[in-house]
Amino acid sequence: MSPSRFYITTAIAYANNKPGLHTLFEVIGADVIARWHRMKGDETRFLTGTDEHSVNIAQKAAELGKETKDFVDENVALFRAAEDALLISPDRFIRTTDPDHVRSAQETVRRAYANGDIYVGTYEGWYCPAEGFKAPSDVVETPEGTRCPNHPTVDLQWLSEHNWFFKLSKYQERLEKHFEEHPDFAQPDYRRNEMLGFIRQGLEDFSISRAGASWGIPFPIMPDGSSSQRADGSWDPDAGTIYVWYDALINYITGAGFPDDPAEFEKWWPADLHVIGKDIARFHTIYWPAMLWSAGLAAPRHVWIHGWLLAQGERMSKSLGNFLDPIDVVRTLGADGARYVTLREVAFDRDTDVSWDSFIRRYNADLANNFGNLVNRTVSMVNRYFGGERPAPTDGSLRTAAAGALSAYQHRLESCQLSEALAALWEFVDAANREVELAQPWTLAKAMKAGDAEAEARLRAVLGDLVEACRLLGLAVAPFMPAAAPRVLAQLGYDYPFATDGNGGPELLGELAWGAHAGEAGHVAAPEPLFPRIETEAATPAK
Repeated sequence: MSPSRFYITTAIAYANNKPGLHTLFEVIGADVIARWHRMKGDETRFLTGTDEHSVNIAQKAAELGKETKDFVDENVALFRAAEDALLISPDRFIRTTDPDHVRSAQETVRRAYANGDIYVGTYEGWYCPAEGFKAPSDVVETPEGTRCPNHPTVDLQWLSEHNWFFKLSKYQERLEKHFEEHPDFAQPDYRRNEMLGFIRQGLEDFSISRAGASWGIPFPIMPDGSSSQRADGSWDPDAGTIYVWYDALINYITGAGFPDDPAEFEKWWPADLHVIGKDIARFHTIYWPAMLWSAGLAAPRHVWIHGWLLAQGERMSKSLGNFLDPIDVVRTLGADGARYVTLREVAFDRDTDVSWDSFIRRYNADLANNFGNLVNRTVSMVNRYFGGERPAPTDGSLRTAAAGALSAYQHRLESCQLSEALAALWEFVDAANREVELAQPWTLAKAMKAGDAEAEARLRAVLGDLVEACRLLGLAVAPFMPAAAPRVLAQLGYDYPFATDGNGGPELLGELAWGAHAGEAGHVAAPEPLFPRIETEAATPAK
């Protein structure tokens, strides 16, 4: 049986500054989901990257006296470094300045034009340099003036431009029907209902070009319908550039091979899952399907809409300075610790208020005290009482607990409820720790040493079940903590069969069966601390 294929993407981030942990939150989550599918045996493609054509990027580069491309190259390097530190493993890191993306965006425009879906008109209204044109309903009045709610510190520009429009209104009925026929297209449900409500209010056409902008993908069509490409291969600046949001969304099909590799594109499109933030939900669930249909392409299968990281009720942002630097978080908690606490503390379906102190508490409680301590004392007791010889698991109560926890874990992870998935797994960690306290292996060992054969058999059974519990936990947690997983298995005397990105091993669900390796003799290794306790309740890391 050939493996299933799974194509997952994140939104691409503005390359206008170094990333905060809040910027990479969805990337960490998507990386977990991608690793899970790889380990299950699915042929998986994971795409993330950077959006480099917004007006504010060009403005900031000019303010710094830098060439725009040099400026974004520097910032992209910061994103790549942060993702490397967090063990993010994309199959491609796409940039909207990549040559194949330029071709993809221009081909999408040409197809929309051929389908009669774009026309020349005049736009007048507010423009947010960090986001784009704003409808009157999408701005707020503040004492400082009119503001974009998603970028309250950015000054809006009032623009009047002659540019190209996309006929979004043409797709209203089809979008309503799509939402009704595919209730899991946009999730969670309350976000789906918000988007459907927006559609039913009536859709307006939107601008897809910018006049007079030199930083961006050249718009490929002149107002008279002719190509804007000159005989020498250059582009007529009078045609303008493709509007940043239209350009950015197209990265998902570029990453699947459009239009250069039709065979690859047929294999990978439509995407199985877009993971995006709530502030860009309309673009991904309403604008994007219409753009795809206009180009003769299928809509993505699912869009997951997550909330924001909050600090004392305010959205974390670089402009407000209330964000966490991912490099500092990794420096303190390690890559696995940073990944775990972020996805355990922050719900993947709604806004969540977090703090550095809450991260430290979660790390100490769940990793140092619970999981790390469970593995450490299990390995230590096997070494102490049986000379390191690994006992076989039994059909005891931990087997039942494992089945329930792993079933809930799989369901929640595949439903994008990542915090809840970890909660289910940690119920099993707690069950295993309770087994230690109830069985009291040290008491059984004392009786065994005095010649009690029944105590010896009981001790073997208890430790065999604890070793098996740790093996299952080490494998199950691997998508979240990919560096810790091989260390757990090694301490238990097992080989870790997967590559660093989760590829190449046996089918994970088979490995997660209780007793899957019960017939294999072996020895545990020397115990090593997995998650050293952080004694100092450190202050918030420097930005």
